[in-house]
Amino acid sequence: MTDEICPTCGSALAEVSETPTGRKLQRCTKNIWNAETHKSEGCPYVKWLEVPPETLDEKCPKCGSPLVLAVTRFGKKLKKCSTGGWDKDAKKATGCDYVEWINGTTEKLEEVCPDCGSALVLFTTNAGKKMKKCSTAGWDRATRQATGCTYVEWLK
Repeated sequence: MTDEICPTCGSALAEVSETPTGRKLQRCTKNIWNAETHKSEGCPYVKWLEVPPETLDEKCPKCGSPLVLAVTRFGKKLKKCSTGGWDKDAKKATGCDYVEWINGTTEKLEEVCPDCGSALVLFTTNAGKKMKKCSTAGWDRATRQATGCTYVEWLK
């Protein structure tokens, strides 16, 4: 427990915890997370903490400055140039604008798709969830529709 007080109910705030995506938060001690229902019970207050960017041993391909690993407020991970920033007053980007989104990893499997017979791949999301999917599967951003084979098997 910490010395901080919940602004909603006046109870103490619990220790800082981390989500599977890397975001940090502090709940009210009267707030209990029910893993079965995936809902909070009790006081609803949650204080989300900013995750400081982690400096990487890679250089920016545009300007040569160090890259940092950042987590957005929605839990998405990205590599970006350490010189890039945002000017709140002018409402525009400053410094280098290099950004590389981290979407997960793909590994080839020695299995075939039961739907189409193509090779299967093991895809791990940036949140750590794993699935077997067809190697021909894709996504068309313009039409917002799946392309290729739609076979997916989520793993536990």
